[in-house]
Amino acid sequence: MKTIAALIATAALTAPAFAGGPVAVVDEPVVAPVAEAYVAPGLDWSGAYVGGQLGYGDVDTKSGGVDGPGGHGWLGGVHAGYRWDLGQWVAGTELSWDKSSIEIPDGSGVELDNVAALKVMVGREIGNSLVYGTLGAAHAKISGGATDASDNGVVYGLGFDHALNDRWTVGGEVLQHNFDDFNGSGVDVDATTIKAKVGLRF
Repeated sequence: MKTIAALIATAALTAPAFAGGPVAVVDEPVVAPVAEAYVAPGLDWSGAYVGGQLGYGDVDTKSGGVDGPGGHGWLGGVHAGYRWDLGQWVAGTELSWDKSSIEIPDGSGVELDNVAALKVMVGREIGNSLVYGTLGAAHAKISGGATDASDNGVVYGLGFDHALNDRWTVGGEVLQHNFDDFNGSGVDVDATTIKAKVGLRF
């Protein structure tokens, strides 16, 4: 009898635990890892390149502080250079040559024959584009009539290049050329050019 009484007492004590039936097990929430945003690698601008350019130029002259006759017209040529990609910044050097037939309308028949420039440039990458400033030395030749002269000066300006793919680029450049006392003539010659460029990278 004592054994039966003990079993009844044990059943009575444990009954509330089973009153609601089996207890459902709640799974702990699974924390999914957050994927990092993919950042495409930037374009590597390092390497050599060659190309061509076509543009428009405006030439002004000044003698004794007085503005003289000027001229304007088309010009075009070739360029070659090398760039170093330093991360977000790009440095480089470029040699260019442009043929021109911009005539100085003073009745002398003198025209700007060609302009060569050796420039250094520093720019910043913006996606697949490059915006840069440039500074260098320029050499210009004028000819016509009894005149055949050349002189050295400075060139500076701004440029923009956009990479169409790993090899081809398109862009533009605005440059200012200053030649003081051109060939000892006492005449200052300034030329402003704006050019569209296409390049092939190696």
